Amino acid sequence: MSDARGAEPFVKRGSRHGPDFFRHEAAGLAWLAAAPGGPRVVEVLGVDDDEITLETISAGRATTEAARRFGRSLATMHDAGAAAWGAPAEGWAGRCFIGNRPQECRPTGSWGEFYAEQRVRPFVAIAVDMGVLGGADLAVIERACDRIAAGELDHPGDEPARVHGDLWTGNVLWAPASSAAGTGAVEAVLIDPAAHGGHRETDLAMLALFGAPHLAEILRGYQERHPLREGWQQRVPLHQLHPLATHSAGHGAGYAVALADAARQVLRL
Repeated sequence: MSDARGAEPFVKRGSRHGPDFFRHEAAGLAWLAAAPGGPRVVEVLGVDDDEITLETISAGRATTEAARRFGRSLATMHDAGAAAWGAPAEGWAGRCFIGNRPQECRPTGSWGEFYAEQRVRPFVAIAVDMGVLGGADLAVIERACDRIAAGELDHPGDEPARVHGDLWTGNVLWAPASSAAGTGAVEAVLIDPAAHGGHRETDLAMLALFGAPHLAEILRGYQERHPLREGWQQRVPLHQLHPLATHSAGHGAGYAVALADAARQVLRL
């Protein structure tokens, strides 16, 4: 069996999380792909309880033009929206994951409550249990989470966006684009989402945290399509709390230090 581009498909199999794991991924990919005008999303060729089969993405190299187009299309995908803060991909009612870790997607009426209680604190607790986080650093993170959960950093103009949810640079592939984009053009392709109704700035902050190529052009394209609310640069540490917490829970003390530093910046907002 080959995909539409003639290459052998890419198969992922064998999860300790049971039948929800690959079906959650497929549901998230389908939901992101359903956003008109959004980025290209890897095509799901098949999924069952034990594996997911995806199209193989040919390797390309990011360019400034492709990055700017990606920024515009990412803003369009975000604008497609979600039912609520924390809402899972439309039609999905099973367990949710980020990478190989479970995480909740319980719809709430407040972004701050959702973000603090479902995205940051659960992974902080794991880091504490691992022994990589505690003392003054833990105290400052808890103070930041208290402030976020109370809604102090919510904004009445913000609405739930259709976010990828794990948009580090490794989950954005660059591939040859369709002929409509011009000879030799490349385009971004999204893979491995933790899709949900979240804050658009969280996806952008994760791209910044892990060094997306041509990030300035991605942001320029994004702003062309959907200008970000004033002060977004100062809020980057706020939106990096989630990825830093997940990495503290899986990759050790270095990320825990960065997490506490980000929390201190949040307390200055």
